[in-house]
Amino acid sequence: MTLEEEISNRRTFAIISHPDAGKTTLTEKLLLFGGAIQLAGEVKARGERRRARSDWMKVEQERGISVASSVMTYSWQDSTFNLLDTPGHEDFSEDTYRVLTAVDSAVMVLDAAKGIEAQTYKLFEVCRLRDMPVVTFINKMDREALDAFDLLDEIEQKLALDVTPATWPIGMGRDFKGCYDLINDRLILMQAADKNIRSEGIALEGLDDPRLSEYLPQDRVDSLREQVEMVRGLCKPFDRQAYLEGHLTPVFFGSAFNSFGVRDLLSGLRDFAPSPGAQAAVERQVDSKEPKLSGFVFKIQANMDRNTAIVWPLCGLFRGGSNAV
Repeated sequence: MTLEEEISNRRTFAIISHPDAGKTTLTEKLLLFGGAIQLAGEVKARGERRRARSDWMKVEQERGISVASSVMTYSWQDSTFNLLDTPGHEDFSEDTYRVLTAVDSAVMVLDAAKGIEAQTYKLFEVCRLRDMPVVTFINKMDREALDAFDLLDEIEQKLALDVTPATWPIGMGRDFKGCYDLINDRLILMQAADKNIRSEGIALEGLDDPRLSEYLPQDRVDSLREQVEMVRGLCKPFDRQAYLEGHLTPVFFGSAFNSFGVRDLLSGLRDFAPSPGAQAAVERQVDSKEPKLSGFVFKIQANMDRNTAIVWPLCGLFRGGSNAV
């Protein structure tokens, strides 16, 4: 693979949210689907249960929160993803602000029962200052949640951001059955399975698939058809250029704990999110295709056995064991 191909297939993004929206759980499931891990950890693991990889510090494991950013890499299909998990708590927000200077896009995670919360708003404003494209994942649809239309309205009103649903939920809480894929015109129904299964759900080809009545009662089918028609009539069609300029966000619904909606989110990041491009330096723009190695040090892990600098490469090639000045 050439350097140009490697650049075009790479996605570097951060995950932002208010505490307890499910950010770290989503991180674990992205790593699971990407094949980087075989078992997903839990934020508040007990006994022999596996802990979240991104919460490696003792205080994070004890309190069930993220207090430091983590950088992880995984591959999915033909793309390589650099994922930066960030602290959600305000006490550790400085770490998050630095991380947001070293990514090309962001995933904003919302709790479906709470919508836009204080820390989410603050972090989104940091993204806006950089005109950063943002994908929205509305999590915890398997619990009681706000109305999906109300959630979209809140994003538009509080963040002054156009929304385009990429998927649409079928019910909520105990009645949550899955999502309708508005981009590919198909239904993905959630299957009850072990949370470590990379579940693809049950795929049905559109609202006229004859098998639909096997899985949903007729009144639910009629309601879904009506809602999909309303969504397509009220929401703007997806405009990738508006997304890249930070004016529009595609919205995905799901349940990270149940591994549902994660595959759709991955597909969206692969298809929509930008690959590395030119970045502004002190004296000039640095193009990602320049041969000479250049990078931005955005974090020093000074409390490790050996000081570790975490670098966002802007151009060139760095191999393990190489020296860079």
